[in-house]
Amino acid sequence: MAKVLILDIPDEIVKEVKQRVKFHSRSLQQEIVDILIKIARQPYGDIAQRAAEIRLKLTAEGRTLTDSTELLREDRSR
Repeated sequence: MAKVLILDIPDEIVKEVKQRVKFHSRSLQQEIVDILIKIARQPYGDIAQRAAEIRLKLTAEGRTLTDSTELLREDRSR
């Protein structure tokens, strides 16, 4: 198996994962591996399909959707 080192995880995320560790009675490593497996095995098409459905619903309600690409680039360049 591969080994992965993840740096700079936000404290609130670590706290949430540690709560899951207690609930599932397993190690932090086991919990993180389980989370990654669930995410990796989730079909991407399902996520894209759901996002498309949400966009259609919001557009039908008259909401304007904007592209946040420029805002993200600006924020990252700070």
